[in-house]
Amino acid sequence: MSKSSKRREALIYHAKPQPGKIKIVPTKKYSTQRDLALAYSPGVAEPCLEIAKNKDDVYKYTTKGNLVAVISNGTAVLGLGDIGPEASKPVMEGKGLLFKIFADLDGMDIELDTKDVDKFIETVKMIAPTFGGINLEDIKAPEAFEIERRLKEELDIPVMHDDQHGTAIISAAALLNALEIAGKKIEDVRIVISGAGAAAVSCTRLYKAFGASAENIVMLDSKGVIRKDRENLTPEKLEFASDRKIDTLEEAMENADVFIGLSIADIVTPEMLLSMNSDPIVFAMANPDPEIAYDLAIKTREDIIMATGRSDHPNQVNNVLGFPFIFRGAMDVRSTKINEEMKMAAVKALADLAKQPVPEQVNIAYGQTRLTFGKDYIIPKPFDPRLIAAVPPAVAKAAMDSGVARMPITDWEAYEEELLQRLGNDHKMVRMLHNRARTNPKKIVFPEGDQLDVLKAAQIVHDEGIAIPVLLGRKDVIEELMAEIEFEGEVEIIDPKGDCTKEKKAHYAQKLWERRRRDGFTQYEAERKIRDRNYYAAMMVNEGDADGLVSGYSRSYPTVVKPLFELIGKASGVSRVAAMNLMITDRGPIFLSDTSINIDPDAKQLAKITQMTSQAAKLFGVDPVIAMLSYANFGSSKHHSATKVSEAVEYLHRYCPDICVDGEVQSDFALNKEMLQSKFPFSKIAGKKVNTLVFPNLESANITYKLMKELDGADSIGPILLGMNKPVHVLQLGAAVEEIVNMAAVAVVDAQEREKRQNKSE
Repeated sequence: MSKSSKRREALIYHAKPQPGKIKIVPTKKYSTQRDLALAYSPGVAEPCLEIAKNKDDVYKYTTKGNLVAVISNGTAVLGLGDIGPEASKPVMEGKGLLFKIFADLDGMDIELDTKDVDKFIETVKMIAPTFGGINLEDIKAPEAFEIERRLKEELDIPVMHDDQHGTAIISAAALLNALEIAGKKIEDVRIVISGAGAAAVSCTRLYKAFGASAENIVMLDSKGVIRKDRENLTPEKLEFASDRKIDTLEEAMENADVFIGLSIADIVTPEMLLSMNSDPIVFAMANPDPEIAYDLAIKTREDIIMATGRSDHPNQVNNVLGFPFIFRGAMDVRSTKINEEMKMAAVKALADLAKQPVPEQVNIAYGQTRLTFGKDYIIPKPFDPRLIAAVPPAVAKAAMDSGVARMPITDWEAYEEELLQRLGNDHKMVRMLHNRARTNPKKIVFPEGDQLDVLKAAQIVHDEGIAIPVLLGRKDVIEELMAEIEFEGEVEIIDPKGDCTKEKKAHYAQKLWERRRRDGFTQYEAERKIRDRNYYAAMMVNEGDADGLVSGYSRSYPTVVKPLFELIGKASGVSRVAAMNLMITDRGPIFLSDTSINIDPDAKQLAKITQMTSQAAKLFGVDPVIAMLSYANFGSSKHHSATKVSEAVEYLHRYCPDICVDGEVQSDFALNKEMLQSKFPFSKIAGKKVNTLVFPNLESANITYKLMKELDGADSIGPILLGMNKPVHVLQLGAAVEEIVNMAAVAVVDAQEREKRQNKSE
């Protein structure tokens, strides 16, 4: 895209469909006169009086506890310099947007038309009662130092100048990990800091807090090395002045271990890099162009560990990894400040997170095959969903331990759940599923082991201890793909067409023939079928050589289901197999049935499907509240498609009174408990939160779950087969890696439950 096209795109983005990037959205009802009377006069007087009696109640009755002020005077905006308060507003609005999407904090931008330090400070102090935190932004040094220092001293809410501390926190996390990879200690390394502004000063102070030696640090400004014998140094520069008799960056870089660039583009040459010690660490963070181009740097030194401020290279030092989560943690304990202990806790949390296995959704988001801790991955990616559960708790704990928290957290598990829910979808169900699988992992067969996404899913379930994967397919193909994604660990690979499985194939073929010979199967046909991976996998499960299987990524649903029905069959007492999807939605988990098997079930079949769905929901730790859906409500239509639902409900009420189920009911009534209670108070599900929906036919169920998945972005687990004799589950064609992992966890939990039932019966 040309420069002019990018410029036009940016301008249109900010101007259309309405100017700006943020707006105020009411959180309470306002449609009626009664609502307005509560929101304003006279109802608003009541919370006002409560706050007047107890000032801290402002957190209880207003948005203060979730409201951050993003304040600037526009004197040091991005790479634009002193452009004034009005011109800085798009940046401040953008900061507010980032607060919201990353930490669910409401950021309000405020631009002050003053360069006078005293006026700036006085203004912020006067408006501070409105906010739970103050984020200072794009204020030039040295004024920024005094503004932040005085506001931290004079206010009782968190204050942070992100330009200083954001870069310091993220780069410190990256530095700790880079040093670990290089095998060096922070107290021993020689560090060169190019730049002496607010960010450079804050970075250097934080590195020293982690053990960097002042004698090993050389800082440079536009005049060269900052030496103690230089005149007219600011207090901040004097703090880092060197005793060494050197003047230039070239001299400073000789035998250095670390270069931190917070200055201007292209000031570091290849010769300077070559003069550094082995395994040099180079953080060239000037924006938009670094102190040395990334490609040139890695070409010059193969042993370099490189980071920049750019998103198009590995190891982006991005402040969004820090400020939203630091303020989230600080404000959630009503901290009076953001102190050094809290910043250091954030550093450690970020550094530790980079060492943990990376979720597949992060790999996909960044177009990576597999991100792993190493030279090209020393800090987490900004869209890693784990950040919100990792950094805020660390910051909050540090605030409590250092004595600046006014509302300590006691239930950390509940707090982390609350943080994760702020991201939108509630993934508690998925975490619970994975945790249960890990308690007793089972051997799960993947018949499509030569598919890249299936192999990536197998790597995850292996790494996280969810299951013991067995891969079917050509061994040479699978091993080649393993090398491509750097698959770690030993897993069993079986080629059903290879000679190594000759005896096992003969055994399986004999068992298959014995099972199907009265259905027209010949022994020759059995021997031919067993070479098919899905037949082979099914026989592995049947014969106890595996505990379950997950298939269907690359083949149509009917093709995969057929061998399972032929070999595995229905469980004892089950008349009809069904399928259920678990949808992870903003309102919580919702189970949908039947999404893939029964085209037009009759009343008795619907009742049986409902029974199995109820049992499956309990497998996930959910007490099912079931609505049996129709286009009609409780007998309002006598058409067969509606009456069969009511007949199924009658059957369930008579023979399964313990199941909380009712219908037929329309979907809007089912999902709106107040509306259902109001119109149909006699219903068994009135006033309850419905979490399970049973549809009258396959068409409606399948269409609904796929619409929810695509339009609402709801995560889906399934279709989960119900009523099979063994833990076998079929994926939708082209399922995502995360979906395959989740289905493997389902298969493991399914196998665990069957094992428990068998042990009890014995």
